[in-house]
Amino acid sequence: MSGSSPVADVVHAWLAKAEDDLRAAELILAAGDDGPSDAAAYHAQQCVEKCLKALFVRRGVDCPRTHDIAMLVALLSEAGIEPPDLSAEEQVCLTAYATSIRYPGDYEPVSREEAVAAVVSARRVRGRVRSVLNVDG
Repeated sequence: MSGSSPVADVVHAWLAKAEDDLRAAELILAAGDDGPSDAAAYHAQQCVEKCLKALFVRRGVDCPRTHDIAMLVALLSEAGIEPPDLSAEEQVCLTAYATSIRYPGDYEPVSREEAVAAVVSARRVRGRVRSVLNVDG
């Protein structure tokens, strides 16, 4: 992003928060078996969500306050914004990491492999969004 404008500043803020979440997920995974996989998956989801919201802001489109990745992807498409490539399964899993797994409940724990897959998805989305927005780094 060249030059500074209010929109560019907000996009940058969303991306900075997304970077923080990705870094948190990576640090958790780096802890090995001591790192809580559910927390890594949560931060990966947050990275994806914030990257998608940066796309909305850049195009001047209001986005809903939601953690639902499938909804955000659909709304991006409806707004004529090409969303990053995320399978339906990735969208469902990522959304679950932001909602149900954060609280006690009747669900399977997030495995390390699932957390790693979520981080891989987040890195892919991050890279694509930064490319679309022409952001270095």
